[in-house]
Amino acid sequence: MFARTQRLLLRPVWPEDAEGLFAAINDAGIVCNLARAPWPYGRDDARAFAERAQDARFPHYLLTRPDDVGQTLIGSCGLGETDGAAELGYWIARDHWGKGYATEAARAVIANAWAIGHRRLVASHYIDNPASGAVLRHLGFKPTGITRPRFSAGRGYAAMAQEYALDSDMADVERPLAA
Repeated sequence: MFARTQRLLLRPVWPEDAEGLFAAINDAGIVCNLARAPWPYGRDDARAFAERAQDARFPHYLLTRPDDVGQTLIGSCGLGETDGAAELGYWIARDHWGKGYATEAARAVIANAWAIGHRRLVASHYIDNPASGAVLRHLGFKPTGITRPRFSAGRGYAAMAQEYALDSDMADVERPLAA
């Protein structure tokens, strides 16, 4: 599955993306804000992620610019399954922070989530990463009122995380351009 936004191409992860993925995510400032990525993040971790089979109900994308022949990776955004729920997750490479890419990509992923039948999405952010909370609120996610410890493989311990939810009947999300 692909999606296109005004500035981004969201595409599947392919095995040949492993080295670019490693270069983009191999940053403690990124990995410590993710639940599943380990730190240090090695080339074998990138290779395993790039070779992982896609689940049609929980698609995950790499973010690139459609006009970038070199396919510089901006980040990643997609859905995962957590406790039976569809969970939105994303990360942006440090060189691309503060440009609105997380919000833009997540809007496309949310639109695709509704199209494939999800009616509720969940998300969370570690409380020491307020920028991610701002992205979620900008997307229309509402705090659930639950803050609880969530394990971070990158940190190696459970850190406090604020939980959010977005229901399809409450969402005001732009549709991605067909790609």
